[in-house]
Amino acid sequence: MRLLLFLFVLITTTLTFSQEKTKEIKKTPKWKIHGRFAFIFNQSSFTNWASGGQNTVAGNINVNYDFNYKKKNVNWDTRIITGYGLSYISEKGYRKTDDRFELNTLFGLKTKGNWFFSFIGNFRTQYTEGYNYKAEPKILVSDFLSPAFLSLGPGMLWKKSDDLSLNIAPSTARYTFVSDFFSGKFGVKEGRNTAFSLGFNLSGYFKFTIMENVEMENILTMYTDYLANVGNIDTDYQTNIRFKVNENIKMHMTFHTIMDDDTSTRIQFRQLFGLGLNYSFHEKVTY
Repeated sequence: MRLLLFLFVLITTTLTFSQEKTKEIKKTPKWKIHGRFAFIFNQSSFTNWASGGQNTVAGNINVNYDFNYKKKNVNWDTRIITGYGLSYISEKGYRKTDDRFELNTLFGLKTKGNWFFSFIGNFRTQYTEGYNYKAEPKILVSDFLSPAFLSLGPGMLWKKSDDLSLNIAPSTARYTFVSDFFSGKFGVKEGRNTAFSLGFNLSGYFKFTIMENVEMENILTMYTDYLANVGNIDTDYQTNIRFKVNENIKMHMTFHTIMDDDTSTRIQFRQLFGLGLNYSFHEKVTY
């Protein structure tokens, strides 16, 4: 009798555990959310310095979000990249050092292996007025939503992981928006506020660990227009290197290169280096 009772309790416990385990398996996360907040501060001061120098104070705020959705054959990745920076230089006042808002979204329907039918969306602009300070007086060269760029198109996605992917979109529509003040610039014809182009878009993402507490992130976008400047390739490549000092303090390096004849005839290059406060969080949603 005791043996039967023991077997009954054992079987009941096993079945209950198995059911709970099945529930846990079914509740696999569908959404993965990763947020990163960073504040980088730089300051230099000179007093009776024989070789000269100007007192400067600079600060940059960066807020990045990654939203990754996975369910069966559906993969949907969205990334928000945004940052703003100001510097104060004695005798010259405040100047903008960084200003960026970019939204990337990529929807994929799995076909075979690591391949997906995909559809991309990209929107980028800046928040405030930008000036060419080399000219006297300074010249306004950009403003909120002037320019703004919107790209949309179907394609094929190869995705090995959330840290390694490549998307090919051979029929991507790109729209450029400007205000009346900037009409005739950024590839928009005089008297108009929008420009349309159709071309080939290639975008890639690769993040890896160089060594312990040091990671490198690479973001690449290449675009060539079928309707104008055939053979000319617009390139946007950004490298972020993060050195982790502790949980909340990291050293950050950014190298950003843009080649776009509609924006500038010269290669644009931006570099940022600093030590700052960081906050990062991960969240998984199962429903």
